[in-house]
Amino acid sequence: MQFIIEALPAVKKRMLTSATFSETIPDFLKMEQAQTLNFLSGDAITAEALDIKTVLSPDKDKLETLLQLICYVRNTSTIIFCNHRDSVERTSQYLTDKGLINVFYHGGMEQQEREVALTKFRNTSSDILVTTDLASRGLDVANIRNIIHYHLPADEASFTHRNGRTARNGATGNVYVIYSDGEKMPEYFTPSETPLQLTETLSFPDKPKWSTLYIGAGKKDKINKIDIVGFLLQKAQLKKDEIGLIEVKDFMAFAAVRKSKIGIALELIKNEKIKGKKVKITIAK
Repeated sequence: MQFIIEALPAVKKRMLTSATFSETIPDFLKMEQAQTLNFLSGDAITAEALDIKTVLSPDKDKLETLLQLICYVRNTSTIIFCNHRDSVERTSQYLTDKGLINVFYHGGMEQQEREVALTKFRNTSSDILVTTDLASRGLDVANIRNIIHYHLPADEASFTHRNGRTARNGATGNVYVIYSDGEKMPEYFTPSETPLQLTETLSFPDKPKWSTLYIGAGKKDKINKIDIVGFLLQKAQLKKDEIGLIEVKDFMAFAAVRKSKIGIALELIKNEKIKGKKVKITIAK
């Protein structure tokens, strides 16, 4: 910010926007008579809106408890936070091995891999996202119901930002903290004296009803959402309610399609063109 401000000395009017409030404005901004516009209601989030529960794992390795918890929350959108990339991938693989469709997301992935993971989570091709704190800020996905802390972050600010992915815009949400007996807790968090009791009988969530198509063209190829909808309706012979969320990036696009129809759709469009151009279309990996 300082570099940009100093590179634009003729700009006199400056506006700062933030989802959180900083008590001090940096001196280099030179905003001596700053005015504040606050669009927050000032009302704190109530316990009814954001319910925080603790879950005691009998083992230091908390994967089995995590599985029980996912079966408890069942068919609702869930983010699982881990502190390290290796833990994210290990947790994701464990859930996959148990037959639970999920995606993972961290800073060590290629950009396209991250795009695919978030797209699948947004369009509900996967209801479970396993991630690091990379997803704790700036990620705005509608209707996230549950936040699970597989690991607690070191500081309270990160804990707050993670929890902020749910209970947004007047909605309600649940936060679950999994901890093992004897695990050292950060100073800001004290486990409940009555942790949530989970049943050992597992009732697995339903499989997602959507799959995601990868389309190898985007805005830079003059392709938009309307083009993709028309293509899927006409060439893939899909109905409107068989097409879900469509996202168009610069050089690629993604379209949610009913899982029961995606195989037939791919067969019908394998030799077709979008706007006269042959484009790679496949199930997003």
